[in-house]
Amino acid sequence: MSSRKNIGFLSFGHWTPHPTSAVRTAADALLQSIDLTVAAEELGADGAYFRVHHFARQLGSPFPLLAAAGARTSRIEIGTGVIDMRYVNPLAFAEDAGAADLIAGGRLQLGISRGSPEQVVDGWRHFGFAPAEGETDADMARRHTEVALRILAGEKFAEPNPRPMFPNPPGLLRVEPYSEGLRQRIWWGAGSDATARWTAQEGMNLMSSTLKFDESGEPFHVQQRKQIDAYRAEWAEHDHGFEPRVSVSRSIFPIVDDRDRSYFLGSGDRGDQFSQIDGTRAVFGRSYADVPEALVAQLRGDEAIAAADTVLLTVPNQLGVDYNAHVLESVFTHVAPELGWR
Repeated sequence: MSSRKNIGFLSFGHWTPHPTSAVRTAADALLQSIDLTVAAEELGADGAYFRVHHFARQLGSPFPLLAAAGARTSRIEIGTGVIDMRYVNPLAFAEDAGAADLIAGGRLQLGISRGSPEQVVDGWRHFGFAPAEGETDADMARRHTEVALRILAGEKFAEPNPRPMFPNPPGLLRVEPYSEGLRQRIWWGAGSDATARWTAQEGMNLMSSTLKFDESGEPFHVQQRKQIDAYRAEWAEHDHGFEPRVSVSRSIFPIVDDRDRSYFLGSGDRGDQFSQIDGTRAVFGRSYADVPEALVAQLRGDEAIAAADTVLLTVPNQLGVDYNAHVLESVFTHVAPELGWR
């Protein structure tokens, strides 16, 4: 594979009313997310992605943000990583996604998934959703997803009113607005090899984060590369009509000035971390924080980055737009060219 990468940022959109935070309110988080997207586009970044968490001081409602960022930019991809489909009405999701994608000129890249451990107990119940009899909450997320994918593909299914308020086109009706091509820009956040294979079966791009379920005891980047291999092998068994994409997320901080030294000197993890997620052992990938020469040497050994076409750089959004733009610029200037990513 070519070593060239699409490079974007992934923001968790944290805000906290603390004097040391540059992001103290929800308005700060939203408006600074837009400003960082504009700055990233000016720096030549390929993508601006946002994490979605409910019942938390984070970005919880992605589509107004995506639409606003799309209206302020012209080239950069704008996406999510990820939307928890347990909370989603598939038809409303398709309407909002279609509208935001049209505003952005077809630049949305929507990462979706079953979600992650929550701030509250069964938060999706407060949104009006519950698993059907015999389903788990993960099953419900996949059911919502399968409906959403059909709607995003433009399926016409609704019987028109014989005396409508406005004239209808002939035949059954679909959810509007419809954005052609958006169906091929849906990504699934997979935490296991089996889920990666299911993602390929469903015709979605693969989004692999900084953690996955520990399935072999091997280093994180090796397990993640094997997950990507399993995904691509499964994809080859199906005819989805387009080439898939694969992204991985990494925390990468080149130390090039005093600000970087004060924030990150000595903070890079030298090894993977293991923990329990929903009762299952998971492996968390290391963070990279070092002088550029050392970073380049470390990243050359990351098998998952080598296998992916897109790298999402997690950013410490509470440090503010200017500093995060500086981090991105440092990667583009000191790291990406040396690795052939640019």
